[in-house]
Amino acid sequence: MIWKEGDIVGVGIEPFKTFSDDRGWLAELFRSDMLSANDYPEMGYLSSTNAGKQRGPHEHHAQTDRFGFFHGHYRLFLWDAREGSESYGIRCIVDVGQSNAVVVTIPPGVVHAYVNVGVEDAFVLNFPNKLYAGQHRKEPVDEIRHEDLLDSPFTLDLK
Repeated sequence: MIWKEGDIVGVGIEPFKTFSDDRGWLAELFRSDMLSANDYPEMGYLSSTNAGKQRGPHEHHAQTDRFGFFHGHYRLFLWDAREGSESYGIRCIVDVGQSNAVVVTIPPGVVHAYVNVGVEDAFVLNFPNKLYAGQHRKEPVDEIRHEDLLDSPFTLDLK
């Protein structure tokens, strides 16, 4: 598949708004009055990605991810694989992290990956609207992993 560059319907990329004073800063990652009820987080986690390493590409059937990129330097890749979507076939690449701190909302069916393009390990926060592996980790994981497929159409261009 040949991907066109552009914006993807349903993906939100918002500036990481900070409130500063003489002690430092604070940022709101989510508020119930900022999200639809379907996107309320069910869990939250912090992940570290080693320099030069990638996570994904993968997608979810039902889960919406809400990533906070605020530390380090990442290249974020998004592909709209939702047949019937107005932006089906669109790929979006955004550099995010310290120099472009953002909160990104990724709906189901949008394939996503990120690469730590910095020289140090870096952190990402995620507040998905579904529990990983369901209640008490007793359900199938809602993840379609593309990174291990040799003929995956979701390739990461690091130029």
